[in-house]
Amino acid sequence: MNGVPIMNVIKEKNPILIIAIASCFATVQLFAQQKEEPKSKLVQFQMAIMKKGPKWDSTKVEERNSILQQHIGNVVTLLDSGRAIIAGPFTDDTEIAGIFILRASSTAEAKAWVDADPAVKAGLMVAEMHPWWSEDIFKKANSPLKMNTVYFGFLKKGPNRKEGDGDSPEVQDLQKAHIANIIRLADMKKLIVAGPFGDDGLFRGIFVFRVTSLQEAQELSATDPMIKIHRLEIELHPWRVPDGVLP
Repeated sequence: MNGVPIMNVIKEKNPILIIAIASCFATVQLFAQQKEEPKSKLVQFQMAIMKKGPKWDSTKVEERNSILQQHIGNVVTLLDSGRAIIAGPFTDDTEIAGIFILRASSTAEAKAWVDADPAVKAGLMVAEMHPWWSEDIFKKANSPLKMNTVYFGFLKKGPNRKEGDGDSPEVQDLQKAHIANIIRLADMKKLIVAGPFGDDGLFRGIFVFRVTSLQEAQELSATDPMIKIHRLEIELHPWRVPDGVLP
């Protein structure tokens, strides 16, 4: 697939969708191999997937709440300093507590910031770090701080994804349909962020939806051609984020 013409079409159609070309997840491995920034406006950020740590359940409720208040204070400091561009908790009861997206020069620098968080130091949370690509669409949070709910989806390798099949005509056609569907969802003002991870692991990228319910996010995700055939799968979570940061 020739990325340059598609990038131009996307840019003209909707500025947010310059990131859609990056969600051609077959290119993620290429990014990782070349170790260089793609020829677009994509920026590499560092994403910390904050998981419940070994002391989450064993820490007394009062102590845990006190540490989490310190954690919230640290998040606000990271946001105010610009080191974090967005951060917030998942509100469903899973092993993932929330997400930090950080503007750092390296994974090591971002991890050092996250490791200094009171909840991480206390063992309530552990961070799984990933490089992540997106257009730099993020703004400063509105003041006073107000939280809104969006729906965050991890796009993961599906059971029908086969290594080395990315160059096949069938997958190339699906990839074009995948991009077209991203454009459609963004034009509906439902899909507000999309972008790939920069490593070649289970997680291929993310979708973020601004919709009224988890069910609506699930229904919109199900229209993706790659998800329909289970080449990709999506894991959705309600995500509380500061108002004003996302477009």
